[in-house]
Amino acid sequence: MEWSIQEVARMVGATSRTLRHYGAIGLLPPTSVGRNGYRYYDEDALVRLQRILLLRQLGLGLPQIAEVLGREISPREALAVHAAWLRQEQERLARQIAAVESTIARLEGGEQLMAQDMFDGFDHTQYSEEVTKRWGAQAYAQGDRWWQGLDASDRDAWKQRSTELAREWTRAAARGVAADSDEAQALAERHVAWLTDVPGAPTGPSQIKGYVSGLGEMYVADERFAANYGGAAGAAFVRDALRIYAERAL
Repeated sequence: MEWSIQEVARMVGATSRTLRHYGAIGLLPPTSVGRNGYRYYDEDALVRLQRILLLRQLGLGLPQIAEVLGREISPREALAVHAAWLRQEQERLARQIAAVESTIARLEGGEQLMAQDMFDGFDHTQYSEEVTKRWGAQAYAQGDRWWQGLDASDRDAWKQRSTELAREWTRAAARGVAADSDEAQALAERHVAWLTDVPGAPTGPSQIKGYVSGLGEMYVADERFAANYGGAAGAAFVRDALRIYAERAL
């Protein structure tokens, strides 16, 4: 089955001119061209267009998208990572919306604000059991004291840093970046720097290599951690990049 350029443009909310431009630069060539000059696209072309639009949402330019699409990764695998990232974003936005709507309702009703509900979505104690089990009660206690000692602006900065790092990992995985590439290794370096900022973490000279590699395995094994990186495929990418970094630099 094939769809005309007008039908495709209508389905995706784009213009025929945009689709022709994609074709002109080799990003989305038409499957066939009729005698009347009309362009037609089959199912494979629509899958490719879906990937193009998703990569645009990640902030990539057309040259970068062409590079990503040219890599050795199946459309199914790439879209699975995208779907996981979209679900993660959907959940995050839903929780933010609920928190904001609750605040609005309480303000309108003159009710007392519930601080714990206003900032739903980040609970630094949610992994306390895992931390204590793997690295000891002292490690968790030190980290918890550090967190409790931060003021509001420092906590916000830490949350922002954590969120941005997770998003960049997820975007890199969605683009099919290789775990041993310069881009992935730069992310791994940032990730290790992020880990070593937390007091109590086993990041001493004799511990850091095993700690980083072990965390990578935990990201894959526990779906709660994997969700931070777009799901299992994204977590596996982070694990592989961290393992390579640990072997090379730690």
